[in-house]
Order: sequence, then structure tokens, then C-alpha cells
Amino acid sequence: MKKSSLIQKLEGFKKEFHEISKSIIQPNIISDQKKYKILLKKYIKLEKIVLLYEEYNKKLALLQEANFILKNDSDADLKELASIEKYKILENLSSIEKESYDLIFSEETTEDHRNAIVELRSGTGGDEACLFVEDILRMYTMYFKKSGWKYKIIHAQKGGIKGYKEIILDVNGKEGVYGNLKFESGVHRVQRIPETESQGRVHTSAITVAVLPQVKEIEVNINLSDIKKDTFRSSGSGGQHVNKTESAVRLTHIPSKITVECQEERSQHKNFEKAINVLRSRIYQIEKEKRSKEISIKRKSLVSTGDRSVKIRTYNYPKSRVTDHRIHKSIYDLVGFMNGNIQEMINLLKRFEEKK
Repeated sequence: MKKSSLIQKLEGFKKEFHEISKSIIQPNIISDQKKYKILLKKYIKLEKIVLLYEEYNKKLALLQEANFILKNDSDADLKELASIEKYKILENLSSIEKESYDLIFSEETTEDHRNAIVELRSGTGGDEACLFVEDILRMYTMYFKKSGWKYKIIHAQKGGIKGYKEIILDVNGKEGVYGNLKFESGVHRVQRIPETESQGRVHTSAITVAVLPQVKEIEVNINLSDIKKDTFRSSGSGGQHVNKTESAVRLTHIPSKITVECQEERSQHKNFEKAINVLRSRIYQIEKEKRSKEISIKRKSLVSTGDRSVKIRTYNYPKSRVTDHRIHKSIYDLVGFMNGNIQEMINLLKRFEEKK
């Protein structure tokens, strides 16, 4: 991380620390134990960073004094002392920069314990891509079961013949949900002979996966006046009810142009709540990606950046092979992988990220 970027980031944390310092003593926050605990936890983490930043600024002031003496003073003994002092200060600054970076990166990765929003969308390949969305959905749900996690469908849009054009899941577990699933973000490519292919030719299709950390209301404040709400009749399951009431909800966040739909619940109120949660996670992810760009200068090849335009994995059915292109690893057990045995690949990706 460049020094200017580090200082800019530390200034941002300092500003956030002072804002939380003011909020945490407000009666309405103190009376709400849930909000108070979240803010207190954040306050303690930021305090460590801010104290380091204050020490950093003191050392920079001392460095400026030493440089002034070396440039302007004629006393040889004083200049020698200033030179020795400057060397010590530069060592201290280097140590503080490293510690600050470690704390900042730790702050970035504390979200690994969060639950997750998982979005699957068909890409190139038409009906075959929709079928592959359904296959990957099955793969993930079997993995969730093995991991002891629970999931709910927030939104689903069926494909033209079979499968799904889009499906969004709310995934919850005791720990490590986002920390494991974050590696799945990106383009997943499939190479196989479609059922509709009469000449036995292998086709290539692709889908995109986006994994977002779930965030709490206090972490991302959404102004309701910035949201355009539309309701419509659900096209999902639910019997006659779906044809009689406009329970489905579409939310558009005007500043960011993000649109979210939810139609899986019979209640419009519940659909609204779920859609707001997805919207909050997407806004949080945009801000997170802005911060990650700075960190990626230092850590040039994070495997969990979540770039949805990057091809991360190929599922080759004729060769029964799954290849992850980020770590150049192939597993020759496609059937087992598609039955939810994906933890081995995730563990390899984790180890690769830790080495960076």
C-alpha cells in the first residue's frame, strides 16, 4: 500500500472513530443494547488504529525536525545526532506502517464470520446456462447441508425451458459462511454436451456467482426517500394467492441504480424486508470493493476479490474435471464436486490467499 493511500485510509478510520465516539454516548444508542454493542465493538477496533496513527504523526513531526537540522544546521555534532535520530525514526515509521497495515487488513477480513447472500445468474449459453444455474444451486445446497448451514430462497426467476435465469439465497450458519463462500464469486464455465445437442458436440456456457456478506442495519444506513418501491403479482409458487395479491416487491435504490426483487414470501412486508437486506449487502459490497482496490496494490492477487467478470472455474464434463484458474488446481471428481464436495477446493484457495 502506498504511503499516501495508507494515510488517506487512516484519516478515514480516524473520522469514523470520532463519529462513533459521538454516537455511542447518545441516549437512544445506549438504550438500544443491540446497536450499542455493535458500535462499541467497532469503537474498540478503531481506537487501536487511531492510536497508532497519532503515534505515526508524532514520528513524522520528529522526522521533519531532523531533516531541518541536517539541511540547515552548521554544527557537525548536532548533525550527526540528527542523522542517528533520523535513522531510528525511519525504522519506527516502517514498523508503525506495517502494524497499521496489519490492523487495516484485519479490519477488512473480520467479515469472514458473517452470513452471506449468494446470487446466481445465467450468462452466455441460453437455456444451457439456465440449467447450469440449477446444477450449481444443487451443488451449493448440498454443500450447505454438509456444513450444517441453512438457506432460504429470496428471489427466483425461472429459465425459458428449465433451470433458472437468476436465483438469490440467504445463507446462515454458526460461523464462517461468508469466509468460505466468498471464494465462489466470479464466472463459472461449463463444458458439456447439452441434452438438446443432436450431434454430440461439446458446448461452453457460463454463469456468474456473486457472494455478498450480510450486513446489519446500523452498518449501512439506507434513506427510505432514496428508494423507489414497486409491487407486482408473484410468478413463483404459492397457489391461487400469487394471482390475487401484489405481494412481490421491487426496490430501486435511486443513488446507486441498484434494483432488487423479492417474491418468495406471501407477505409483501416480508418480501420488502428481504429485499432491503439484499440491497444493503449490495451497497456494502460496492464500498468494500472500493476499499479492496487500495489493498490489492499491496496484495496483488487476492483470490476472493469477488470480481464477477473474471473466469474463476471450469467444469469439464467429458473429462470429469473441475479446474480453478486462480490457483491452477484441477480435481478429477466432477460427480463428487457437483454433489457438494467443494471444501477441498475452498481450503486450497484459503491457503493461497494466506500466502499473499
